[in-house]
Order: sequence, then C-alpha cells, then structure tokens
Amino acid sequence: MSSRRSRSRRSSNSSRITEEQIVELVSKLQDLLPEARSRSSERVSASRVLQDTCNYIRDLQQEVDDLSERLADMLATTDMTSAQAAIIRSLLM
Repeated sequence: MSSRRSRSRRSSNSSRITEEQIVELVSKLQDLLPEARSRSSERVSASRVLQDTCNYIRDLQQEVDDLSERLADMLATTDMTSAQAAIIRSLLM
C-alpha cells in the first residue's frame, strides 16, 4: 500500500466519531430540548432526538422571523425620536 493511502486511512480513522461519542452528543441535544426535559428518564431513540431537535430549531427560526416582523412594524409606527425608540435602539446594539 502506498504511503499516501495509509496516511489517508489513518487520518480518516482518527477523525471518526465513536458510538460512545454519538450517544453522548445525542444525550446533550436531548437535554437542550424543552419537551425532552419533562421525559428525561425515558429512553428515546437518537433518530427521535434528532427529529425533535430539527423541529425545535425550525420553531425557533419561525419565532425569530415573527418577532423581527413585529419589531419592524413597531419601529415603522414609532416616533424615532421618542424615549421608546431610544430604548429599542439600545437593545438592538
């Protein structure tokens, strides 16, 4: 085997994630999910945790979009010289 191939094989072996690491990462993800905290003692499959994580991230993104839209509407109707506008600007900085 060429030295180039053996180097490639060694580097791919060293960068592989172990099953133990996957279990640990899935467990950490599950701990971050609000609905998973209530069922923390229950064993849930890794695929379920990943699916729940994707759904949670999607929900968070939708919430960010909704809040951004509400903020844009509020700024459009607020007198930009008011104290309220100053507070909003300071929070955005």
